Amino acid sequence: QVHLVESGGGLVQAGGSLRLSCAASGTIYTLMGWYRQAPGKQRELVATIAIGGTTNYADAVQGRFTISRDNAKNTVYLQMNNLKPEDTAVYYCNVKHVKLLGVSDYWGQGTQVTVSS
Repeated sequence: QVHLVESGGGLVQAGGSLRLSCAASGTIYTLMGWYRQAPGKQRELVATIAIGGTTNYADAVQGRFTISRDNAKNTVYLQMNNLKPEDTAVYYCNVKHVKLLGVSDYWGQGTQVTVSS
């Protein structure tokens, strides 16, 4: 069973910064990333990072957020700078393991990020 332990959420004023961490058990994952879900909205991609370091960001966070990973610790990070009230959401860690027979997909429990104006 895969365990994802998230940390780093909280309350911050607009313009501030937070750093999220997600430590994963098990294998080294092909893709690690963060998604978020605001009240009344669908879950959306924030950023992903592949095992080789290739990154992908949502347009809304490009230039403000930075995703990174430490394969030795099996941990993914999300550095969030210049936070805006519209960044308020529950942030979920996601890891994917791509195998010959398919993709295994795992989610963290979520961590709340609240940005006050």
